[in-house]
Amino acid sequence: MTPSGTSARRRAERTANSRALILDAAVDCLVELGYAGASTLAIQAKAGVSRGRLLHHFPSREGLLVAAAQHLATTRLKETEERVATDLAGEPDGPRRVDRCVELLWSTFQEPHFWAAMELWTAARTNPALAAALRPAERALRDAIRAVTDRIWGPAVAAHPAFPELRELLFTSMRGAALPYAFEDRPAATDPHVRIWKSAARRVLFGAPPSVAPSGSRRRGGSPRR
Repeated sequence: MTPSGTSARRRAERTANSRALILDAAVDCLVELGYAGASTLAIQAKAGVSRGRLLHHFPSREGLLVAAAQHLATTRLKETEERVATDLAGEPDGPRRVDRCVELLWSTFQEPHFWAAMELWTAARTNPALAAALRPAERALRDAIRAVTDRIWGPAVAAHPAFPELRELLFTSMRGAALPYAFEDRPAATDPHVRIWKSAARRVLFGAPPSVAPSGSRRRGGSPRR
């Protein structure tokens, strides 16, 4: 490689490293401090970069925070798919695999990328610039999440004609059920909705009868206990 080629490669590596440092710092600030606390000054200090370098990569705060959330989500998607492949190795298609898929999908709604997204979604309601930056990124991420989810459930389940509706139902329901964990300290794995999601998935995919609610698991009026 020529000296000029070596220099160009080193510059590219420095640029990539700086960008990664900034994105990682922005993720940390967003999760730890919330949207209001994730200022460019706080991110710059955590990343240990100059103001000029930060602005070179990300001229706007909105673009930086959206990129950070997408960076985290994309990284976690890959890690989740690898982890699930290991956890489900040797598990044949059937109700038991579906139960495990429900559990593993629910666990992703307690991870940092979910809370980073919630910070941005909430802020975007009253911030047009953030909403404009967030909208196309979220659409692309949604498509990526669907693709990974389809591979996790496996080809037999993904080919079921009712699977797309089941997938969307689980996503929206889990998103709503996860929100109270922002202020409630309780184990998510034992959330009563998990049983409901498993039962619904079994009925849709296999025509299985609804599972019987354990004694005391429902309040008067039929709503799940929280």
